Amino acid sequence: MTATAAPDIHDLAAWLKPGDRIVMGQACGEPSSLVDALIAQGSAIPGLSLFIATSFSGAFTPDTASAFALSSMGAIGQLRGMATGGHLRIVPCHVSQIGPLIEAGIIGCDVAMIQVSRADEHGNHSCGLIADYVRAAVARARVVIAEVNAAVPFTFGETIHASEIDVAVHVDRAPVEVPAAPVSDTDAAIARHCAAFIGDGAVIQTGVGAVPDAILRLLNDRKDLGVHSGMLGDGLADLVEAGVITNARKEIDAGVSINGALIGTRRLFAFCHRNPAIRMCATSYTHDAAVLGQLSRLVSINSAIEVDLTGQVNAEASGSTYLGGTGGQVDFVRAAARSPGGHALIVLASTAKGGAVSKIVPVLSGPVTTARSEVDVIVTEYGAAQLKGRSLAERAQALVAIAHPAFRETLEREALAIARRGF
Repeated sequence: MTATAAPDIHDLAAWLKPGDRIVMGQACGEPSSLVDALIAQGSAIPGLSLFIATSFSGAFTPDTASAFALSSMGAIGQLRGMATGGHLRIVPCHVSQIGPLIEAGIIGCDVAMIQVSRADEHGNHSCGLIADYVRAAVARARVVIAEVNAAVPFTFGETIHASEIDVAVHVDRAPVEVPAAPVSDTDAAIARHCAAFIGDGAVIQTGVGAVPDAILRLLNDRKDLGVHSGMLGDGLADLVEAGVITNARKEIDAGVSINGALIGTRRLFAFCHRNPAIRMCATSYTHDAAVLGQLSRLVSINSAIEVDLTGQVNAEASGSTYLGGTGGQVDFVRAAARSPGGHALIVLASTAKGGAVSKIVPVLSGPVTTARSEVDVIVTEYGAAQLKGRSLAERAQALVAIAHPAFRETLEREALAIARRGF
């Protein structure tokens, strides 16, 4: 491939064909200038469709995305409003499956729209802030359109050579940022229970949000923590600078934090620029069972919308409203629950809707994201229920104990019915 000279972003029709299927970089790796161009010009190119795993930019609304069909692995970030309005097609899949689905042509990719850093002296562009399925999209696409952003850090790991890019659009534009969420008293209480499972030398997998941020703030007295995760936020930089994260005890990738997506602010982006202690990897490495199986003391931290009394986890929908996604939860729950000295934590507040609804429930209102046979530990602000190896009746009692007190009597009756049935 040979990139065009001085490409005109106002003429996407020069590269896009009617009916093209576009795969776009996600989260903080969303190529904002290309998104703007697609929104402005998409109506002139019939039949376009776009897949993006998550979006935090706010660019996609029912009005702006009306010219093309938008799909995603879930209603994550600011895509939730699109799903609520019926303007988002949900492809239920683990994040680790996206790359293989693109490679197989099941998620169509005629055009890859990506964001990369400026090239190094060898012509290699860093994937910058997102490395998860970018290379799979580049390998499959007929046309690769890259937003080469001077404001994107050069991170070590996955790279795209200039020769693989058909259209290079040079910009200097602040990437999408995802600031830390405010930590509530409930978040802080959940974090305290989670932190008890993270000892010296533990390897952490977590997402972004108030609870992960609160957990990381409680780990400053730990030693030699490691990181192997699909995504990380600003708390990574804080713990590395404090000397808490060293990755010194990891069986693989010693001394290096392995990650697939940097989802945070310019503080995190600057910290990771040309930092050899951070490596950005595709999901074929971050989420691979054989890779994860080499790590001991792996602690995964993932969220849920609700959990039933047998331990089934729903992280996707509440009734007819799609709120989340499968993400990488199952990949890491399986790995952490099997890791010697590790734990797989599923975290959630005990109630929703201002305390009116219990999130520990007799029967899920949505799909099963993680099967009860995979579940290890469920954590609310009222404690941690360790479910692995326990009977259904024992699980129900343990989950009632960490439910909100206002709902325990009702749940206790349901737990008794489970005990009487014996299954």
